[in-house]
Formats: sequence, C-alpha cells, structure tokens
Amino acid sequence: MPWIAPSLLSADFLDLGGAVREMEQAGCRILHLDVMDGHFVPNLSFGLPVIEAVRKRTDLVLDVHLMISNPEDMADAFIDAGADYLSVQYETVLHLDRLMDRIREKGAKPGVALNPHTPVGVLEEILPKCHHVMIMSVNPGFSGQRFIATSFDKMRKLREMAARDNLRVKIEIDGGIKPANTQDAVRAGAEIMVAGSAIFGTPSPGETFRQMQTLAEEA
Repeated sequence: MPWIAPSLLSADFLDLGGAVREMEQAGCRILHLDVMDGHFVPNLSFGLPVIEAVRKRTDLVLDVHLMISNPEDMADAFIDAGADYLSVQYETVLHLDRLMDRIREKGAKPGVALNPHTPVGVLEEILPKCHHVMIMSVNPGFSGQRFIATSFDKMRKLREMAARDNLRVKIEIDGGIKPANTQDAVRAGAEIMVAGSAIFGTPSPGETFRQMQTLAEEA
C-alpha cells in the first residue's frame, strides 16, 4: 500500500509534538525528516536532538533524509537517534556500497536519494543493496518548490530497472507532491510520497493528509 509521508520540515517548529500527534490521529504510518547542513544544500534544518525528541514521542516510522556533506560521518548517530529509514544523497558519498552495508548492519533501512539532474542509471550496481530510492522532484534545500514533471519518467525507469533484476526496492518521491498529483505519482511507481507544505500549509493538516492517503490508495 502506498504511504503519504508528512514532512516535518513544513510543520510548526514551536509545536512539533502537536504536528506528530495530529498525523498519528489521522492514520499516518511514516514521518519524513529532512536534515540539512547549509553546505550540501543552501539551508539549515534540524539535527540529532530533534530526531531524538520525535523518536521519544512516536512509534511511527521515521524516514530521515540526510542532505549533508560527508553523511558517512553521521549515519551511525542518526540511526542511534531513531531513524528507521536513512537516505543519503548519491552525490555526496564516495564509498556508497560500504555505507549501504553499514546502515543495514546498524539496523536501519538504507536508501539513496537522487537530485533532479542525476540519472537513475547510476544506481545500476548499488540497487540490490537499497531498501528504497528517493527521487528528488525539486532541487533539495527548501520546501514549497514547483514539481519537476520529468521526475515521473525517472520513477518509471527505476521501476523497470528493479523489475528486470527482480529486486524489491521501494520508490519514494520528495518535492511538490500535493492532492492534484498524488495519484499520478502512484501510477508512476511511487510507494512513499513525501508531502510538506501541501499538508502543513493547509488549515487542517490532518484532514489533508487523510485526503492524500485516500487518493494514493485509490490510484
């Protein structure tokens, strides 16, 4: 079943606990947390203390996306803080094979995120070690950006790659997902759809989440 993953980057930072509680009550299964370092991307978000605090508050799956330089230096710490899924940017890792193994050995689900300009073909050799692959459908660093339409084509190519080699890899998409394109994303192959401002920028985030989750399940 496809999942909508609300992104806490777009929630009220003064009431993250309330945002988590509202998503739980709405039936959410997974929360997305973007970690930005102001170096790989031109923005700063939250780090280990926030991940730890959210982990103490909820049993939901925590999908942590490291948009940071040298993620291999911090991967263990984020898993210890509570990450269930841990995604690293392909563009930032020199020894990706080794890092995928280490994330899995630490008990988290390893994933790779691809920037809009990075073709899915670069994952040919590493795909068997990926639990999930995240297609960035905006340029990473800021929420509320316009969706890059060619991202659906990338997901279809990725789905074909995985099917050809009989691999069970979850396809995730992050950026510009909203009610209007939720079903198109599922039809293109998405199993996890990250939505930030589309949910938390509305008067009733819980209701918007339920609407998007229903749309995803009906696609």
